Amino acid sequence: MNRKFAGVLSTLTLVLSLLAIFGSAASAQGVAENRTDSAIAAAATGTAQPVKVEHRAGGEANLIIPDLSQVSFVGGIHGRSLLMGGLLVCALGLLFGLVMYSQLKRMPVHQSMREISELIYETCKTYLITQGKFILVLEVFIGFVILLYFGFLLHFDPVKVAIILIFSLVGIAGSYGVAWFGIRINTFANSRTAFASLRGKPFPCYSIPLKAGMSIGMLLISVELVIMLFILLFIPGDYAGPCFIGFAIGESLGAAALRIAGGIFTKIADIGADLMKIVFNVKEDDARNPGVIADCTGDNAGDSVGPSADGFETYGVTGVALISFIVLAVREPTVQVQLLVWIFVMRIMMVVASGLSYVINEAFARARYIDVDDMDFEAPLTSLVWLTSLISVSLTFLVSYMLLPQLGDGSLWWKLSTVITCGTLAGAIIPELVKVFTSVNSAHVKEIVTSSREGGASLNILSGFVAGNFSAYWLGLSIMALMSIGFLVSTTGFGTLMIAPAVFAFGLVAFGFLGMGPVTIAVDSYGPVTDNAQSIFELSLIEQVPGIHQELQRDYGFDPQFERSKHLLLATGVHCQSVDPAPAIPARAHYGWGDDLLVHWCVDAGGHDWCVQGRRIHQSEHQSRKHRKGIGCGQQEGGRDLHQVRTAGNVQHLPRRVLRHAGLCVCRAVLLHRLSDFDRAVRAVPGDLHGQRRWRLGQREENRGSGAQAERHSAPRGDGRR
Repeated sequence: MNRKFAGVLSTLTLVLSLLAIFGSAASAQGVAENRTDSAIAAAATGTAQPVKVEHRAGGEANLIIPDLSQVSFVGGIHGRSLLMGGLLVCALGLLFGLVMYSQLKRMPVHQSMREISELIYETCKTYLITQGKFILVLEVFIGFVILLYFGFLLHFDPVKVAIILIFSLVGIAGSYGVAWFGIRINTFANSRTAFASLRGKPFPCYSIPLKAGMSIGMLLISVELVIMLFILLFIPGDYAGPCFIGFAIGESLGAAALRIAGGIFTKIADIGADLMKIVFNVKEDDARNPGVIADCTGDNAGDSVGPSADGFETYGVTGVALISFIVLAVREPTVQVQLLVWIFVMRIMMVVASGLSYVINEAFARARYIDVDDMDFEAPLTSLVWLTSLISVSLTFLVSYMLLPQLGDGSLWWKLSTVITCGTLAGAIIPELVKVFTSVNSAHVKEIVTSSREGGASLNILSGFVAGNFSAYWLGLSIMALMSIGFLVSTTGFGTLMIAPAVFAFGLVAFGFLGMGPVTIAVDSYGPVTDNAQSIFELSLIEQVPGIHQELQRDYGFDPQFERSKHLLLATGVHCQSVDPAPAIPARAHYGWGDDLLVHWCVDAGGHDWCVQGRRIHQSEHQSRKHRKGIGCGQQEGGRDLHQVRTAGNVQHLPRRVLRHAGLCVCRAVLLHRLSDFDRAVRAVPGDLHGQRRWRLGQREENRGSGAQAERHSAPRGDGRR
């Protein structure tokens, strides 16, 4: 009862605080005079003399979008018809993503690996459903604030308030939907990647994760553009503002919850899996560790769900910000229409550039690497980033020349293109700077490996932060230089069309940062697929399936190379850490349009990726040394080599319902911070490890032998206790 009473008091305090804040804001701002009908007509059609119009309080919700059909462009096509063609491009982008989804789903995969990937997907569903409920609870509070602010303090019409609420739900649904799609396609791709690696060729280990990422990226950007074009084209101009602000609120809310919670989830799940690994003295990705499933779920939650929802929000909010600036800061309604149409055509062309670049790069990579036994996984990813950047820059200048040849003094088309190019080039330059510190050939990574050998964890962390802070200097310097170029260009004629031209230039640089959207999302989603593929290979225990060589030869036409497969999957994961964070850095810089970039980069990626990269290379070298010495896994359990224990019998018949239960318990514990669920997960682990349940590693016939009685007792733990 006391808790309920305290909760009620807290809620009342929150409501009163919000009332005080909004009340003071409203009294400080005052309610501006309503627009006159003639002023609205003049702003919308441009038929009257320019009239100075003041927007009421409410920001973007009071924007009046001008009639897009009043200006004609190439071949006499007016702006509305031009953007209607953009909907067709978006439909092709959606089709592109769905076709790749279908191709990945139909790829061959062994049943043992499919079961693990489906188990990961079911656990991811639990995570997403829990997050969805949490977001809806947040939406109730945000909806109350929207109703209070727009309805009671600003006296908006009930219809406009309802539109804001409805489109906030649309924004949430967009962020949540693309995140769910990303989870589904990644859990197809991870098992297909693991299975394809059994052939011993490196190209599928690169191609399948990238195909999954491009599917997510193309569908994400296309969905976001469809929604914004729908608002721009089919919603009346005086209602477009409430739609945009509601959409921005909703997608920001969904992205904030999914991005932040996903990042925390993946760290806690990773730590939980490692703790179980240490306590029970098992190796990485061991099938008896239920925390591995939670770890795989965390990889998707942190590196797929979060970036997907965040990317959806980023592109949407940046578009809303530029629309708001153009409508408010540009003086002439005809120029407003020209810039609005130009901005959206540029976004459509960047989708085309990403898709075209992927097709070209994939064709060259396939011709070069399809039959080789070794490849540099960084090379095709780097070429994809550079190719996309160069094609985007070329299309930027070409489309700007075609749409804005007479804007201003006739030279603004290439000046606007130059500003956007500053952001687009950042998407290619920054990855090169990042690879200086994260590549497998980087001296900084090798230094961290040496630090780990000589000084342990403490020196590893310190070396990682030193490299991270050093890299932040160069990354921040490059972004500052590119933004400075944008500012200088804005001083050469932008002021004749708008107020605060420097702000518009910074917005265009951020717009250019996001120009390679699908490729950025694709490379960002590359990591969880390759990480999951390694875990699926181990959890499936495919090596121990009786007659597996004959089965794969008969059903799939190849003889598996298990050791080679492990090496390829590990190498793919190592290389993805070199490129994975790089394209996302410019996209993250859009927050505040470059504000506090150095601090965010140092904290977010300054030490983590370098430590992870060093750890993986050290792990790879450690595995290679063990393989050369012929000691198998090298882990001891009760005086027996763990490899011998795992190969003692027909271990593909593991109780997957036990692993499912334990994995769900670990995920629930991560979500709800309940240690009791961790205890339940530990109790669900088979009894040969800690005496809670019996788990027969051998066949039932072997358990009837002389060692059956001994196997009913728990195996000794690492500290000698049972």
